[in-house]
Amino acid sequence: MSKEAAQAFIERMKSDDAFRARVLAEDGVEARMALIGAQGFDCSVAEIGAAQDDWDAELDGVAAGGQPGCMLYEPACSLYCPY
Repeated sequence: MSKEAAQAFIERMKSDDAFRARVLAEDGVEARMALIGAQGFDCSVAEIGAAQDDWDAELDGVAAGGQPGCMLYEPACSLYCPY
């Protein structure tokens, strides 16, 4: 498991609408993580959360305000995500 894989996953979620829709269509985090792993991203929920935090921090430096979205949860992760 790696932080690099988590970062690559986030990049794909940001850039590939069809992939993002497939991940979010899965029912629950376990099913989503199974799909993510099957797509070659060897990372954990914690690593995705840490990479997400890094990405959100970058966004905060670019634009103020707004609620960051989570790559595993819909709607905004503040309701569901431990990160």
